[in-house]
Amino acid sequence: MVIGSSSILSAIAALVAVLGLIWLAGRMARFGGMARRPASGASLAVQDVLALDARRRLHLIRCDKRRVLLLTGGAEDIVVGWLESDGPTP
Repeated sequence: MVIGSSSILSAIAALVAVLGLIWLAGRMARFGGMARRPASGASLAVQDVLALDARRRLHLIRCDKRRVLLLTGGAEDIVVGWLESDGPTP
């Protein structure tokens, strides 16, 4: 079976159209607040997550220049404690 050049061109055009729609949907999701925006100096960020068991997780959260450990997933969420900062505090 020989594939004609018109079939190849229509397949490429369909692929470009689908990729364009995916890109447009991502842009609309970011604009509408449904998707995460790229980090741009945010003051709150998740630095690391450690799974302790099937339900509980230990999160290391950065808030400005401070870091806090949170234990989530049990009967209640617990602030384990604030960690010492790397540099001098202002």
